[in-house]
Amino acid sequence: MDINQIYESAAQYISLYGLKVLAAVAIFIIGKWVAKRVVTILKKLMTKASIDETLVSFAGNIMYGLALAFVVIASLSQLGVETTSLAAVIAAAGLAIGLALQGSLSNLAAGVMIILFRPFKIGDFVEAGGASGIVEDISIFTTVFKTPDNRQVIVPNNAVTSSNITNFSAKPERRVDFLIGVSYSDDLKKVKEVLTKIVQAEERVLKDKEITIAVSALADSSVNLVCRSWVKTEDYWAVYWALTEAVKTTFDKEGISIPFPQRDLHVIDGSALTGKKAA
Repeated sequence: MDINQIYESAAQYISLYGLKVLAAVAIFIIGKWVAKRVVTILKKLMTKASIDETLVSFAGNIMYGLALAFVVIASLSQLGVETTSLAAVIAAAGLAIGLALQGSLSNLAAGVMIILFRPFKIGDFVEAGGASGIVEDISIFTTVFKTPDNRQVIVPNNAVTSSNITNFSAKPERRVDFLIGVSYSDDLKKVKEVLTKIVQAEERVLKDKEITIAVSALADSSVNLVCRSWVKTEDYWAVYWALTEAVKTTFDKEGISIPFPQRDLHVIDGSALTGKKAA
């Protein structure tokens, strides 16, 4: 085969398949761009419709994946690939991959459950899957937490749904509970009055909610009182710390003691037991 025949054969292949390849590439590039734009528009519409941010993100990822798969199939079809056979191959491969990735599929199923039942949403402070922090993202496989000390913790969705979930942000109000021990020699009536004044003086305590101050136990070295008040959820820790400090400083001023564990050691002269005089 001389050089002219090679050029002629190449020209035939280019004329036969070149336009198909260009068309397939164009379909893929344009289709991918259109898919991204359409998904972006749909996400904006869902956001305007006040749909939860978590559901918007999750649905957007699913829609983009499906649209991209359609674009790939359309591109391959333009090249002359039999898409029905391709679908059968993909189904068989999907079965094999599914068996190999059972853990990942369980995370996917757990992610769908989180989205549907919504035990928490992005921005909530949650304890789940052995981690606790503010929920930053919920993807189809994992949930991302930001801890109070600004660490990022990524937890598989299956671990989140397979254990107890505590959502500290679910309710607008929380009750602040703390235990105070006082000496048996202290006047309980005075202690209750002082605690009541401390709680009522805290501006962030909800005044329309009941304040409970009561004796909860007669312990070994102290009389324990429980103090309960209600605050807005976002004020919980600030109020807890403020009340704890106020109790200590006010009790010191009022002469109310806060006992701490003590042990009395009695030393017995051995000579008293043996009947011998000590040297």
